[in-house]
Amino acid sequence: MIQQTVSAPEVYQGQFGTFTITEGDRTGVIIYRAGLMVAALCFAIGSALALLNNNPDFKLLTPLFACFSLALGVSLLTIHIYMASLHRLLQVFWLIGSVTSVMLALSSSEPLAVTVYTQPVTLLGVGFIFATLTGIYFKEAFCFNRLETKILMPIVPLLLLGHMLRVLPIQGEKILLGLWAILFVVFAVRKVVQAIPADIGDKSVFEYLKAQRS
Repeated sequence: MIQQTVSAPEVYQGQFGTFTITEGDRTGVIIYRAGLMVAALCFAIGSALALLNNNPDFKLLTPLFACFSLALGVSLLTIHIYMASLHRLLQVFWLIGSVTSVMLALSSSEPLAVTVYTQPVTLLGVGFIFATLTGIYFKEAFCFNRLETKILMPIVPLLLLGHMLRVLPIQGEKILLGLWAILFVVFAVRKVVQAIPADIGDKSVFEYLKAQRS
C-alpha cells in the first residue's frame, strides 16, 4: 500500500509569535496580484490607444477604465497592509473615485476620457482612484524597495496635478503617461514572480493589532 504523506505547514517566526501561511492566504495574494495585472494591462492598453493613435476612439477607453477600476478594487480587498486605518482609507478613496466616474459617465454626452481631459476639475473626484493606486505604489516601495514604484509615486500626482492646473505641456503629459503605463506593467509583472509569503507579511503583527483594537 502506498501511503501519502502530508507535509506540515511551514512555521514562520514573527515579531509577536509564530504563524503559518494557509491556502487562503496564498489565494488572497494571487487575487491581489491578478487584480494588479488586469489593472496594469487595461491602463497600458488605454494609454497606448490614446498616445499611438492620431484619431483614437475614446469610447473604447470607458470600458477599459471600468475594468481598470474594478480590478484595482479587487486588489484592495486582498492587499495586506498592517495599518487597518490606511487600508480603509484607500478603499474609501477608491469608492469615491469610482462613484464619481460612474456619475460623470452617465451624465455627460462625451466619453469619460474626453470629459476628464477637457474638464480637469473632474479630477478632484475621479483622481481619488489614482490616489488609491499611488497608495499601493507607496506600500510596495516601502515594503520591497522597488525602483519602479519609487518612480511611479511622484509621476502620478505630477501628471494629474500638472494637468489640472494646466502647467504641463502636452508633450510632457504624453511622456509622463507613457512612462506611467510602462512602469505599471513592469511592476505588475515583477509581482507575479515574487515569492508569495512576502506579500502576506508578518501575520503575528496583524493578530497583535487586531487584539489591540479588541
